[in-house]
Amino acid sequence: MKPQNVLAPRLSARRVAWLLIALCAVVFPSLSYADAGPLNLTLSLAGITCVGIFVLAYALVMSEELLHMRKSKPVLVAAGLIWAIVAWVYVQAGMPEEAEIAFRETLLEYTELLLFLLVAMTYINAMEERRIFDALRAWLVRKGFSYRSLFWITGFLAFGISAIANNMTTAMLMCAVILKVAEGDNKFISLCCVNVVVASNAGGAFSPFGDITTLMVWQAGQVPFSGFFVLLLPAIVNFMVPAVIMNFFIVNRQPAALTESVWLKRGARRIIALFLLTVAISVLCHSILHLPPAMGMMFGLGLLQFFGYYLRRSLPRSLERKRVRYSRRGDWKKLEQLGSVVPFDIFSRIARSEWDTLLFFYGVVLCVGGLGFMGYLSLLSETLYGSWNPIWANVVLGLISAVVDNIPVMFAVLSMAPDMSEGNWLLITLTAGVGGSLLAMGSAAGVALMGQARGIYTFMVHLRWVPAIFLGYAASVATHLFINASMF
Repeated sequence: MKPQNVLAPRLSARRVAWLLIALCAVVFPSLSYADAGPLNLTLSLAGITCVGIFVLAYALVMSEELLHMRKSKPVLVAAGLIWAIVAWVYVQAGMPEEAEIAFRETLLEYTELLLFLLVAMTYINAMEERRIFDALRAWLVRKGFSYRSLFWITGFLAFGISAIANNMTTAMLMCAVILKVAEGDNKFISLCCVNVVVASNAGGAFSPFGDITTLMVWQAGQVPFSGFFVLLLPAIVNFMVPAVIMNFFIVNRQPAALTESVWLKRGARRIIALFLLTVAISVLCHSILHLPPAMGMMFGLGLLQFFGYYLRRSLPRSLERKRVRYSRRGDWKKLEQLGSVVPFDIFSRIARSEWDTLLFFYGVVLCVGGLGFMGYLSLLSETLYGSWNPIWANVVLGLISAVVDNIPVMFAVLSMAPDMSEGNWLLITLTAGVGGSLLAMGSAAGVALMGQARGIYTFMVHLRWVPAIFLGYAASVATHLFINASMF
């Protein structure tokens, strides 16, 4: 189906593009999409059918609470149908290898994301098994922090850590703490999850390696390394405005008191150190060696496996030393607890990963790769920068990043290379980074937390706070335009 054979006015193409903008949802920070293929299918029956399939799948995902159907199911089917249609069109056009290459490129992007996520989830599960989050919860409760204090502590930690670590990993760490501290209080947990998502996305917007979009702009040479730090104040505003509003809806009481004595299992602190080392290696692999971050994460998984091997082999000697020590003290409670100690098993930690989320990512990555290959994202970018003021185009693209992932959006902008000032390049970096906070499915942090706090933090829960988050978005844009006016 070649575009010249399709008789449709230009206005129809724009309507199709805006339909895609309004209803598509893509959510992972390390994805780049397949380049638009040699056939422009945006006006074709095949293209419009694929958009309809994706819209229907997205509607089913949004109805997860109502249908009680895991979100991975509809997008997996949609991905298969979209690429089958794409491949059929290219086979009919005598170019089957074009679709095959595009599919393999998209699949490679997912593989990198899968490995990154799998390692992050494994480390978090390992830290949970070593009772790190139980101990942190106990420490927070002993300090007497109220719910309101905990809300702000986790928010500021998410903002700060995400400037140097992946926002998704940061959000998952904070969510694990929240689930332990406020166990059973679903309303407070969901509110904190919204705050953590916003804070994690905002924290990565002012650091050259805090988010994939900032890294892309930096590596493209559009903004120097130190230039991103002027976005610090706008990023803080983006986080603070909705947080202040949500603060008034917190029932300020103390978490339930702990009655048990929480002690860390052997090797807990060393696993934390290994995790931090793994994140650092991942960042350095990408920023210095220009290798995928997944390579650094998998290297860190190997370190964790070696450490797990050490824990298993040295467990009998460790137990014997502790039995002697506790017997001398007369600590019969800890002696009894030693009887329930089991060897550390790395593969049981991997098995506990949130596979529904990982499969959901697969479906979404493949869906967007197919739609991008058809030409829809390129059409969107050309429409905006071809007829709009760059400031308004960048603001709108930030809003679009709530439903179309910020990475393909940024990739399309960089591919077009519009003639913009440094202030505008910083503006698109800011809006693409924080715009995903508007919807739970607009960022990898939000999707990961929906899997981690299943049934508590949901799409609809996040949707209730969109007005407050939008105020933060608008305020951050206004702050950048005001304090960095000389850069435009």
